[in-house]
Amino acid sequence: FQSIRVLHLLLPLTASLCSPFNLDASHPRLFPGPPEAEFGYSVLQHVGGGRRWMLVGAPWDGPSGDRRGDVYLCPVEERPNASCAKGHLGDYPLGNSSSRAVNMHLGMSLLKTDADGGFMACAPLWSRACGTSVFSSGICAQVDASFRPRGSLAPTAQRCPTYMDVVIVLDGSNSIYPWTEVQTFLRRLVGRLFIDPEQIQVGLVQYGETAVHEWSLGDFRTKEEVVRAARNLSRREGRETHTAQAIMVGGNGRTWGTGNKNEVERDAGRQQTLPPPLMLFDRGVSQPIGRVRRITLATDYSVLLNLCSYSVSSLSLLGGRRLFLSGAPRFKHRGKVIAFQLRKDGTMNVAQSLQGEQIGSYFGSELCPLDTDGDGVTDILLVAAPMYLGPQNRETGRVYVYLVGQSMLSFWRTLQPEPPQDSRFGFAMGALPDLNQDGFADVAVGAPLEDGHRGALYLYHGSQGGIRPRPAQVRGSRGTLCQEELGECRLPDRRPLLPSDSQTPGRWNRRFYIRFSASLDERTAGARAAFDGFGQRLPARRLGVSVGNVTCQQLHFHVLDASDYLRPVALAVTFELDNSTKPGPVLAQDAPTSLRKLVPFSKDCGPDNECHTDLVLRVDMDIKGSRKKPFVVRGGRRKVLVSAALENTKENAYHTNLSLSFSKSLHLTSLTPQDAAVKVECAATSSHGQLCSVGHPVFQTGARVTLALEFEFSCSAILGQALVRLAASSDSLEPDETLHDNVAQAAAYLRYEPELLVSSESTLHRYEVHPYGVLPESPGPEFKTTLRVQNLGCYSLPGLVVSAFFPAMAHGGSYFLSLSQIITYNASCTVQNLTEPSTAPMHSEDLRHTSQLNGSNTWRQAVRCHLGHLPRGTEISVQFLRLIHDEFFRRAKFKSVTVVSSFKLGVEEGSVLQLTEAAQGSESLLEIIQARHVPVSLWILVGSVLGGLLLLALIVFCLWKVRTVPQGMEAGRTISPV
Repeated sequence: FQSIRVLHLLLPLTASLCSPFNLDASHPRLFPGPPEAEFGYSVLQHVGGGRRWMLVGAPWDGPSGDRRGDVYLCPVEERPNASCAKGHLGDYPLGNSSSRAVNMHLGMSLLKTDADGGFMACAPLWSRACGTSVFSSGICAQVDASFRPRGSLAPTAQRCPTYMDVVIVLDGSNSIYPWTEVQTFLRRLVGRLFIDPEQIQVGLVQYGETAVHEWSLGDFRTKEEVVRAARNLSRREGRETHTAQAIMVGGNGRTWGTGNKNEVERDAGRQQTLPPPLMLFDRGVSQPIGRVRRITLATDYSVLLNLCSYSVSSLSLLGGRRLFLSGAPRFKHRGKVIAFQLRKDGTMNVAQSLQGEQIGSYFGSELCPLDTDGDGVTDILLVAAPMYLGPQNRETGRVYVYLVGQSMLSFWRTLQPEPPQDSRFGFAMGALPDLNQDGFADVAVGAPLEDGHRGALYLYHGSQGGIRPRPAQVRGSRGTLCQEELGECRLPDRRPLLPSDSQTPGRWNRRFYIRFSASLDERTAGARAAFDGFGQRLPARRLGVSVGNVTCQQLHFHVLDASDYLRPVALAVTFELDNSTKPGPVLAQDAPTSLRKLVPFSKDCGPDNECHTDLVLRVDMDIKGSRKKPFVVRGGRRKVLVSAALENTKENAYHTNLSLSFSKSLHLTSLTPQDAAVKVECAATSSHGQLCSVGHPVFQTGARVTLALEFEFSCSAILGQALVRLAASSDSLEPDETLHDNVAQAAAYLRYEPELLVSSESTLHRYEVHPYGVLPESPGPEFKTTLRVQNLGCYSLPGLVVSAFFPAMAHGGSYFLSLSQIITYNASCTVQNLTEPSTAPMHSEDLRHTSQLNGSNTWRQAVRCHLGHLPRGTEISVQFLRLIHDEFFRRAKFKSVTVVSSFKLGVEEGSVLQLTEAAQGSESLLEIIQARHVPVSLWILVGSVLGGLLLLALIVFCLWKVRTVPQGMEAGRTISPV
């Protein structure tokens, strides 16, 4: 019977046990608004006028046909559901235009400005009319802390191309008649002009004898006023006419009223050297809304022709420098982010570009710089690709994280939803303050399509120089915590954080509860202990705790089986937060949610109850082999014996294990303990590894065990070394200075002697050379010599090389044999240069004085063949076709000569094979005989002719006799009667 006292501290929980981390998602503050105005399209937390506000963009605010948009002001107060007030920013005229813009969708983007408490609200579809065309250049309204517009910013807005001053010089001296035609011409001319103070202004000078200014620039503001004045224009008569000098002058550019000609010329020249501005426009992902930006480019601006500032942001660098960012999610269909700096003259210098990796991923549609440590310098940049296709072609989305250096952005890692699903992860991103109070800012990533299009919000905590790769919290939300279809925004509060050291920021005096459960020996099959009144597992209990106090509770258990007294009892305790306290604190996320302790029995390890052991391991192998003198593996020797001895020279060693590993060139056939007093149990961990438990559960002081290991050389692998390695370990403590003898190994360098049979056979063993005139003149016969290499052993042999030497040429370059063809299978052969003889080459007249033609007296044709892989029990053959040259042997005088061809078997350089002398060479013999010429005597010829004639006469006489006998018999038969 034994009791355990468990001290319950304030322990942290994981996100899975405590669904919201420290965002109070259960009690959000709701800000309602008009859903038809897309209330909640953009949000911004703002501090102004001594109060905290949430600014909510409603870009579709306004009547149908005039969606000017607006920004709503929602006070963040103690009241949970406060109403929002309309800012009426859409009613103010923006820019220098005298006419009010329509459908400009103000509030699509909200951005904090400097520390003056102001902010900026942008209308990307703010437009102005230039003639019959309407240019949507976009504009941003600068709003001060009192929510009053103080100016506007429209860097992409350009002056209308029709902005000009037109001065008409008219001859009024009655040279043009009738005058009504002049009035009609004027009305038609000004009727085609776009007259407006921001486009075209018209002036008229009429002269006859003197010039008269009829209309001055700026007298008329509309086309109708000019047409009416032309209809009422009267003639200035005179006695002189200047029709040839009458002209119409049109000047494009700004109006010059100072009369300073030199200044005008200098300004005009400077304008001619400026590069043209770049106007960029793009639509959104699923809304017909775009953003327009104007950038004055340097000379080489062609690389940015596809850039559209779908998203813009900036980075703060060291030294107060700022790097601007522009996202182009449709650049070459992959997306691109441009990082640039603005010069004092307004031009830009591109510092770096980031390229998307997948077509259609919308890389760069959202940009989120983050200063994690709050030092005023941006640490990381998050670039979203919400349309990134993941597994199974799902629109999962992906966020790329870049580290911000002094001048360059370097890729760090990617963030993506888990598990992969249709999410559009990264559709919206926002930097957050330090929510978990670890000193680093946090970031939120929206996934509007997740969870069946209900949406989710991912919260990532910051770290030193970056963010953590896994989300701390995933909450159901849409985009930037707003639901546009419902016209509602949620602002969750931050809940107090209780780290594991029992300290909490701020005041938290309320009592809260945690739930815990405990188990004994949960990972073992049989239960050796049980809680009193319960079994091996204790049901969950509820424990009330408070900050600053230590709460304890005793848990009693008793031992059921005391036979295994050397193995300690494992106690595991798990914790989780009791959510009945709402709103309540949360536990730190990174701390463990469970603890596991071992309750030991009494050990024979001295008064400190800690076992300090010293294991000594020795290994010996019965074969020896070094690099210079390796051990040769032959067919008669296949076994290797290894002896391993393990000894404990100090205190008891618990759970002692012996790990065995050996090279692939060996095969373990037996492992036998030599000492019966120590129990050894082994199990295979791999085809070339074993794990043995020695003296379980305790390998006592002074104990020693010897293992006999028997190996065989493996037939499946040929390696240059046989290696056996053993390592001993235990759960007891062992100092580092004695760990060197816990590992031992034995090794020997090897060479293999394969069992090979090399043989050769030829289709021609003897050939007789006939003299001139006996047979028709032609080259000698072609014959075939076959070389066979057979593998009779158990190893699969690589790297065999065959060298063949064929006597071919004698003195004077006379060929008597030549190689005509090589037939191979599973081999590759190359014909090399002729080899020189060791003595003077043989002359044809000297054949009568020699019996052999070989490498010592002839030039030989050398052939080198690399044989392919030769498995055991197989053979490789190479066939050589050679041709005999009779001309050489006909000129010579000899009786018989033998041509000796030799074959040599070898191995490639660096091979572990070693060949025997019998397997290294073979010969093929060809005996060539010269036919003898015997003269015929004249008397023999005469006698042969006479003998032939006598024989012919004898044959004729015999035939005559055979024919006359039947005729006599026929004559007698007719004379004599019957």
